[in-house]
Amino acid sequence: MRGSTRTAVVVEDDDDIRELITHSLTMQGFEVSTASSGQAGLELVVATDPDLVTLDLGLPDLDGIEVCRRVRDVSQAYVVMISARTDEIDRLMGLEIGADDYLTKPFSPRELQARVNAMFRRPRTSGPTGTDEAPGPAVNGSASAATGGSAEIATSRGTTTELLRHGRIAVDTEGRVATVDEQEVDLTRTEFDLLSTLVSAPRRVWSRAVLLDSLWGPGWSEEHLVEVHVGNLRRKLSRLGPDGMRAPIRTVRGVGYRMEEPDAF
Repeated sequence: MRGSTRTAVVVEDDDDIRELITHSLTMQGFEVSTASSGQAGLELVVATDPDLVTLDLGLPDLDGIEVCRRVRDVSQAYVVMISARTDEIDRLMGLEIGADDYLTKPFSPRELQARVNAMFRRPRTSGPTGTDEAPGPAVNGSASAATGGSAEIATSRGTTTELLRHGRIAVDTEGRVATVDEQEVDLTRTEFDLLSTLVSAPRRVWSRAVLLDSLWGPGWSEEHLVEVHVGNLRRKLSRLGPDGMRAPIRTVRGVGYRMEEPDAF
């Protein structure tokens, strides 16, 4: 991001759709760069360090899933995958490797603008260049303790950092780092925000609707997004625990999710 201007990279091989997306984002105040192939799009992402990437799934050289995976290696930009495919597996694969949202063609410019606005209301992680963005969900120690969690406040050179702990899990909300038994968990932006929210009030049952509204913004109804990211988060947390450690996120049937008791994992 250069100054206060938001930047975007549009990767789309259809000229008309590329122009439509470019016009829509320009109207929202983005400075837009475009590419018609996956390789050219990756080069633009590296060169411009954008805030947003829209990515067509069916590109002529590299599959959009692979492009998204490579984008995630070099950028913390929001990623919206766009495709004519309606298969659910494509959607799930895109979300699992780090896409923030998915649009199916045909779509309206207004829908794209609404989803982009919703994403930018969410906190961002620090980018590859070390530029700090808005922190994740902030929870003070007293509130966390009242809902069954524990929080440590560390002070260094006049700054405070909050560390939420729950069993084997520790979440540094300022540094946006989560660990299991002091091993860092490789989380996407959405997975970190989801874990921070759950750990901030571990005894609370968080409904899918509340999590959707909190992490994606108001006006969303696709609760399946929450289920996908909870599933990914469970796998990553369990992978770093001792053999046989079950996922510490419990499903409350018909309602949503809450954390297991700390001594349960």
